Amino acid sequence: MYDGQNWMPLEMTPNSIGVEPKPTGLIEYLDDADRLRELLTEEKALVFRGFNLSAGDLEAVMERVLPDRLAYVHGNSPRSKVGDNIYTSTEYPAEFTISMHNELSYSHRWPARLLFFCERAPASGGATPVVDGSRWLNALDPEVRAAFEQGVRYTQNLHDGYGLGKSWQDTFETDRREDVEAYLDGTKATWEWRSDGSLRVSQVRSATTRHPVTGTEVWFNQSDQWHQATLGDETAAALAQILPEEELPQSVTFADGTPIPAEYVIQVRDRGLAEAVDVDWTAGDLLLIDNVLVGHGRRPYSGDRRVLVAMSD
Repeated sequence: MYDGQNWMPLEMTPNSIGVEPKPTGLIEYLDDADRLRELLTEEKALVFRGFNLSAGDLEAVMERVLPDRLAYVHGNSPRSKVGDNIYTSTEYPAEFTISMHNELSYSHRWPARLLFFCERAPASGGATPVVDGSRWLNALDPEVRAAFEQGVRYTQNLHDGYGLGKSWQDTFETDRREDVEAYLDGTKATWEWRSDGSLRVSQVRSATTRHPVTGTEVWFNQSDQWHQATLGDETAAALAQILPEEELPQSVTFADGTPIPAEYVIQVRDRGLAEAVDVDWTAGDLLLIDNVLVGHGRRPYSGDRRVLVAMSD
């Protein structure tokens, strides 16, 4: 919902949409695909609460809201596959904040929609913050926006089974080099197999994009998450003792290869989080977002939090 000053996801309950408070009530509502598409474009993110959903109901819901469910191919965050293109949310340690980002915005292909399902709520914390991408863009200083107009260059070093970060096998969900090559050939990325069996991938992407329906320009890159400056001084210093920057599991520069100033990516990270709205979880809740219009992250938590994620064109 947007009133010109503030934005937040639209919360939908059985009472608000006039259905019974059970899974069949929600599924009945979701059967109208055109209505859902228009509502999601208008509101940018939808929260469904009070429908008594369990993990067993998730497949029927996904059939309606994720028409072309995608695998998490070329994903860079640690997560586990738990079903047919269903994954755990990012498995970073619970004490850390995950900054705002649009899923796979560094890739040549990103999902149009993301669905989050809370199977187990945390004891405390653990909200999923969401941010209006146009507000995030407008929150940045003009100097920063201008600097990013040339785009960014992402570089990945994906090991062959042992090393820092993810392996190429986990990243591309295959152990066949020919499958990886076939995927990368269509991405406008440059890549090379290295003598130790690892894979280096470099790709230039835009820093912003426009929504295909509304034309709204949004901040749409993960430069802050790929930059050493946001790791913290101690972690960055420790990595520098082990590896040169070009050998890190992932790194980022401007498109022409020049370094991105640390203060720029810190501003991007902090202002994205400052503009975000927290979605707190109760077991059975669903969050559906337009992955172009809205970025997401994660707040620290305690307890046994389990949020599942699926994505679609």
